Amino acid sequence: MAELLFYHTYNRGVDKRKIFLEGSDYLRCVHDLYEFNDEKASINMYRRIVGFTKSHNLEKAREKIIDIGAWCLMQNHYHLFSSPVVDDGLTKFHRKFGIGLANVFNTKYKRSGALFQGRYKKVLVDDDTQALQLICYIHSNPLDLWKPGWKEKGLTNLELQNALRFLEKDFRWSSHLDWWGIKNFPSLIDNDFMARFFKSPEEYREFFMNWLRYYEKNTQSIQKLILERIQ
Repeated sequence: MAELLFYHTYNRGVDKRKIFLEGSDYLRCVHDLYEFNDEKASINMYRRIVGFTKSHNLEKAREKIIDIGAWCLMQNHYHLFSSPVVDDGLTKFHRKFGIGLANVFNTKYKRSGALFQGRYKKVLVDDDTQALQLICYIHSNPLDLWKPGWKEKGLTNLELQNALRFLEKDFRWSSHLDWWGIKNFPSLIDNDFMARFFKSPEEYREFFMNWLRYYEKNTQSIQKLILERIQ
């Protein structure tokens, strides 16, 4: 593709229903984010995925559809920050990903019908400043599980440290740990994304901590990218 474009894409469960009910659902989705990011047909898409560890590496030969820079899985929605690497890459990936996830979920929980609230949503990210803001926003999403209402009240210095500890110790379903310098699911993301914005994980850590301190002000500048009502 001639032009490198970055997008925030996301979707949530129909009627705001939970699409991840237990740890194995998240793990299955991690597998799908990797497996369906391939021009070739996915092999045995319904097989059970077991034996993951935090250092597990999924590497295999792929013909990627998109480059994933950041991601996060929440109970009833997901976020991706990515760039298509083939024509119509976003549509190709999300079609495979959405259908595959819905099929496995419906089979496992003996239900039928749509899992997601319509087609995935996408917003073009205009520049690197917006991209930095968006990466931090995506990685901060799980803090709603740690302390509901933190966005409105802000964080004290002690709360900031507790929030960072929660993201490091108690939540693994995002790319934050890999950006933080801790191997989690490193094969999902394109390392060139990180190198584009930060020289090292330590530089990202400092940026992210400062970003959290001024969350409300920072998110005001990217409202069109995040659409808080998704939650």
